[in-house]
Amino acid sequence: MAYTFQVTVDSADPHSLADWWADALGWEVEPSDETFIRRMIAEGQASEDDTTTHRGTLVWRVGAAIRHPEGLDRAPRILFQLVTEPKVVKNRVHLDVRTGPDDPQAVVERLVAKGATLLHHGKQGPFAWTTLADPENNELCVSS
Repeated sequence: MAYTFQVTVDSADPHSLADWWADALGWEVEPSDETFIRRMIAEGQASEDDTTTHRGTLVWRVGAAIRHPEGLDRAPRILFQLVTEPKVVKNRVHLDVRTGPDDPQAVVERLVAKGATLLHHGKQGPFAWTTLADPENNELCVSS
């Protein structure tokens, strides 16, 4: 049997990082279901401490997710989950942002302008990429 998966990223501020990545990839942040959250609190399944407000919307404090605009059949969901410990070492897994027909350098410049940090440029044979860090220092590569 084949399985599906989502990519999960530890984060100090999952809602802001989900916003950043949704913008970076042209994806969508999954909407919050405030009615469901309020019902879970009313039924004692959750408490107010499990929630926060992000951009004026009631959300679960511990995470936010993004998805491709064409849905989960097009690409796996990315979940940003709250963790208390800071990132201290290089990621063992990272995302490669493939720009297709868009100019990778223009994408790099846009992401740096939105808070990414340029780490280095790489090249192997005909393949070239740029390694960046997102606003929480998670590595990513941009290539065509």
